[in-house]
Amino acid sequence: MTTVNVRIEEKTKAAASKALASMGLDLSTGVKLFLHQVVTEQGLPFTPTKNPVAIRAKWDATVAEALKNGKVYKNGRDVLRGL
Repeated sequence: MTTVNVRIEEKTKAAASKALASMGLDLSTGVKLFLHQVVTEQGLPFTPTKNPVAIRAKWDATVAEALKNGKVYKNGRDVLRGL
């Protein structure tokens, strides 16, 4: 195990901590998840952009694909069986 030190604005750290806490995660776990995804994706696990139209278009395409080809589950137990 190793330690990573990151310099970030306090406001950004607080906002990220709050967002992660709403998902039951702490900041350290959020950073670990991000780094694991970087390894899995062999790059950034998202496309950096500030263009809200591009973000919405990608989201809409992803949702349309999921609705067309995605699995539907009736309850959590069925989700776990589907894994």
